[in-house]
Amino acid sequence: METDILIVGAGLSGLALARMLEAEGQNYLLVEARDRTGGRISTVEVAGARFDMGPAWFWPGQPRMAALVQELGLERFDQYFEGDLSYEDESGQVQRGRGYASMQGSYRLRGGLTSLTDALAARLPEHRLRLNSQLTRLTDMGDTIVAQFATGDPVSAKRVVLALPPRIAAEIAMVPPLPDVTLTAMSSCATWMAGQAKAVAVYETAFWRHEGYSGDAMSRHGPMVEIHDASPRDGGAFALFGFIGIPSVHRRDRAQLNAAVLAQLGRIFGPKAANPIALHIKDWAFDPNTATIADQQPPMVHPHYGLPPAMKGLWNDRLMLSGTETGDRFGGYLEGALEAAEISLARLKRG
Repeated sequence: METDILIVGAGLSGLALARMLEAEGQNYLLVEARDRTGGRISTVEVAGARFDMGPAWFWPGQPRMAALVQELGLERFDQYFEGDLSYEDESGQVQRGRGYASMQGSYRLRGGLTSLTDALAARLPEHRLRLNSQLTRLTDMGDTIVAQFATGDPVSAKRVVLALPPRIAAEIAMVPPLPDVTLTAMSSCATWMAGQAKAVAVYETAFWRHEGYSGDAMSRHGPMVEIHDASPRDGGAFALFGFIGIPSVHRRDRAQLNAAVLAQLGRIFGPKAANPIALHIKDWAFDPNTATIADQQPPMVHPHYGLPPAMKGLWNDRLMLSGTETGDRFGGYLEGALEAAEISLARLKRG
């Protein structure tokens, strides 16, 4: 198969770029290794409600997200924050009313963030999107780049956009190899969220709200270090979610981890919290399409993202890196994924 532009990775950045190319009547193909679109945007459905297992929030001051949500006819709502907060100290003792609602002012999407990526994917022609396509090799043939996959026929493209975390892109076999300085820059770019694990406990009622609690909690005992209300905007099942703060090496025993999460919820929110109708844990550190071994240890602060000189102009600017880590201003956020798509489109037009 031949195409002008091959986009690898159907996360938010890849989908957004494909949408822009479609609007301009360009010849492109979007391929994705997973059996779904969305990348790190992922939800689970319980009792008719969807809960985000990856990113969940966006914020005021992020104009691309605001415009896209409005254009797609989606509904945003404010993160729930009313009620007392909880704090669990090093010994597991719980205090009430300490701290502040750290996510107050953030937005969520009705139906979860997959409502955004599903809407983008639904607007692409069927022949422009190919799932279950794991890229294994890129070969620069001079005037074209040939992409080979674990299954399926190769694709020949004039230009290739890797809408992937740079560390994942660095593991793709390339002929000729990229310069060492480029591979070092790619491998040094921490994948946002890749070292994280997220737990979502689902309940029939939001009992914590009725008891005067916001669902917000901070803990120095763990395994979750931060907990928030993850309930949908309207009815259905309700939920609490938490970021698991223990190192990834200690998260491999899922039964033990599940028990520790439920015990912590019970300590903080009472016996009802220890008996959800469902408990889901997504450990992104062990997702091969998201994380590498280097991502097992997540960054302690938000990295400085963007495209350094070493990651530009690859193969005479016919091979490009995109994705939220390459966003100049909003790298690491959903807004950064959209920013990266805009940057890639501008570079493609220059080409």
